[in-house]
Amino acid sequence: MKVLLDIKDAKADFVMELLESFSFVKAKTITPQKAEVLEGIKEAIEEINLVKAGKLKGRNAEELFDEV
Repeated sequence: MKVLLDIKDAKADFVMELLESFSFVKAKTITPQKAEVLEGIKEAIEEINLVKAGKLKGRNAEELFDEV
């Protein structure tokens, strides 16, 4: 399982040291930009799932390209 944590800078070193002390945990830091990209992808996937479930209306590609 993968978990993304948002930790205050002042506590980040402590939390990373704690996580790395467990032999069954692999921990690595990511840049704020990468975290933002991952959050955007997560939101997009959630929206796609809502469209597939019929809880949200999708748009066709032409509408999307016209917007850009």
